[in-house]
This record gives sequence, structure tokens and C-alpha cells, in this order.
Amino acid sequence: MGWLDALRGLAALVVVFDHSSHTFMPDLRGELMPQFNTSRYGIMVFFLVSGYIIPASLERRGCVRAFWIGRVFRVYPLWAVVVAALLTVDLLGLAGLRDFGRQDAVTVALAHAGMLQELLGTPNVLLVLWTLSYEMCFYLLVVALFTVRLHHRSAAVAGVLAVLAVVSAAVGAVLPVSALSGLVGTGPLIAFSSIAMGVALCGASSASPALRVFGGVLGGVLALVLVPFNGTVPVWEGLVILAVMFLGTAVHRAERGQSTWPRAAGTAALVIACAVGSAYRYGDGHHFTRRGWIVAFLLAVLTFAAGLAWRRRSVPVPLTGLGAISYSVYLVHPVLLAVIDGTVGRRRDDHAVLEVAFFAVLLPLCVLTHRWVEAPGQAWGRRLARRWGDQVSKSTVNASDTGNVWHVRT
Repeated sequence: MGWLDALRGLAALVVVFDHSSHTFMPDLRGELMPQFNTSRYGIMVFFLVSGYIIPASLERRGCVRAFWIGRVFRVYPLWAVVVAALLTVDLLGLAGLRDFGRQDAVTVALAHAGMLQELLGTPNVLLVLWTLSYEMCFYLLVVALFTVRLHHRSAAVAGVLAVLAVVSAAVGAVLPVSALSGLVGTGPLIAFSSIAMGVALCGASSASPALRVFGGVLGGVLALVLVPFNGTVPVWEGLVILAVMFLGTAVHRAERGQSTWPRAAGTAALVIACAVGSAYRYGDGHHFTRRGWIVAFLLAVLTFAAGLAWRRRSVPVPLTGLGAISYSVYLVHPVLLAVIDGTVGRRRDDHAVLEVAFFAVLLPLCVLTHRWVEAPGQAWGRRLARRWGDQVSKSTVNASDTGNVWHVRT
């Protein structure tokens, strides 16, 4: 879908500008951020797009195992290459890794392996990886709903999450950063969550209907515990992020005739009202300005709506191409910035030429990482997903002889 690629590309560029402006445009950034939080704009567009396409991917396959294989080969190859590159840069003394406190290398690696590090009390090796933790929780919730056959209730789920967000903001629910880690300990929480996630993935991907439901529900519960109780963003914002993704799903269902446009519009109105109300109630402070967040959020929703309205029109090839490499753009740019910051350092005043030059170096590099890392990984994932999907389909057909049919293709 060209319009989705265009949105991803736009979101990636805005996030890159948000981060690169630290280095090249500090004055402009200082003036802009209180009025328009560029980072939140980009990631909210990303989350809406993910919500629109991820559940559809699972339901199109009709197989949880094939879905997880596809996700793993879509996300992890580039993630592994980028993390390895960052570690190499750090060993060469060109950039310094973040301080992990008293956490040992095994603990940090285990937390990152499941991409839940942001919600497990572990600083991200790469700052942008925090959003992938919320993506992973969304995957777990989507699979949970699919296994209990409630996946068509996206609008209701989005509404409930949005209401919980505004309630938490209204009652002043403020938890310390990584509150659950502070209560039970980071190490034990990482160990428990990693085991629970492994059991959830294996269970939800099994051929047994009972194990599938158990694994799906376990993963969903894990996500619903970690997001509000162990995040580094406020409780309300973590819930809004999930609500936004399910709003994207609700829009997709209306588009496909699985729901109605009035229901999708009502869900959008509720999520928007709750998100804006939560941010307004939260107020200013803690490196947070409510005006900047609210403006960014509303513009992100409007951007997604504009893309949806133009979905049947042709999209310029450069925009679709930018969308294709958007994941590379998102993950590679912090490494390049780390090298620049660790060598020549940040600018004290604005240098627009350097900002443009940074993009001129970054984008061709991302074309290469997409071609040689992302594309081969996705191809492997598609082949394995088809193979496993065929095996699951055959086992389900055999099970149907005894009346144990569960495998559903939608």
C-alpha cells in the first residue's frame, strides 16, 4: 500500500530530524520542541500504521506461528546488525554506550533479546529501541485476542485503553520509572518475563488449541502488566500508545468492511479526546510540555487521516521508496549520530548545511542496509512462514477428523 509507505517514510524523516537537530540545529530545536514534539509526532504516525497492518498480517495468514516467524525475520536481522555496529563503534572508542548501572552483560542482553528492555528496567542500547518494546507488547496483545477469537473487537479495545489512560491521568496515577523493577528487582523481572514470553510464544504457536489459548493469554497479560507498571513514560501515555495502535486496527476493519465507519469514527473521537485530556491533565514538567505533545499527537492523527483519504491515488515513487527503507532509517541514524557526536562533537549553533549533509549520507546508507540486510531477512521469513503455515494447515485438517478444528483463516 503506497500511502502507508509514504506515511512510514515521512515519520522516519521527522524522527531523524528530531534526533539530528540535537547535533546540528540546537537553537531551532529549543524553540520548536515546546510547541511541536517532533519525536512524538513521528512515533505516533508509526504506531497508527502498525496498528493498521499488523493484525491484518496475522489474520491473513491465519497462523500464529507463521506470524511470529514473519515478525522475527522482519525485525531482528537489521536490529542485530545495528546493535553489532554500535558495539563495534564503542570498542573503537568512537562512541560511548549508555550506562547500565549494576546490570551485567547477560542481563542486558536477555532484556534486549525479547525487545522488551524498555519495559524491563534496562536502558536501551540504542535509544530508539524503546518504541520496539511497545510494538512487541502490541504483537502480544494482538495474538492474545486472536487466540481467544476476540480479534474483531479492536474498536472496543482501543476505547477501553483510552478510557483507562484518561482515568489514570485524572486520578494522578504517577509511578516511579520502572516501578515494578524497583519492587521485585530488575534481574528477577527480566528472568520471569523472558521465561513467560518464551512460554507464551511457544504455546500460542502450538498445534494444541488449549496451549494456543494459554500462550496467547499469557503473552497478553504480560503486556498489560509491563506497559502501565514498568514503563519509563507516564502510565497514561503507555496506555495511549496501545490505544492508538488499536485505533489503527479499527480503521483497517472499517476499510475492509469488517466494521462500520461510524464505529471507527467514534473510536477515533474517543481516543483523541482521552489522549488530549490525559496530556492536558498531566501538565508541564519532567522534560514534557503538554502543548508540544498535544500538537504532535493531533497532527499525527491528521496525517494518518490524510493518507487514508488519499489511499486510492498514486503515490510518488520516491515516497514509497522512502517508506521501504524507513526501518533502516529509524535504526541506522542513531549509530551515525553517535559516531559524529563521539568524534567532531555537537554544534553549539544551527548549521542547516550539516543537517542536509547528514541526510545525504544517511539515506544511501539505508538503501544498502535495506537491500543487503532487511530484504534477505524478509525473504527468509516469508519462506519459513509459508512452510510452517502449510504444516499447521495440514495438522489442522487432520485434527478436523476428530472435531478439533480451530485454525481460522480470515
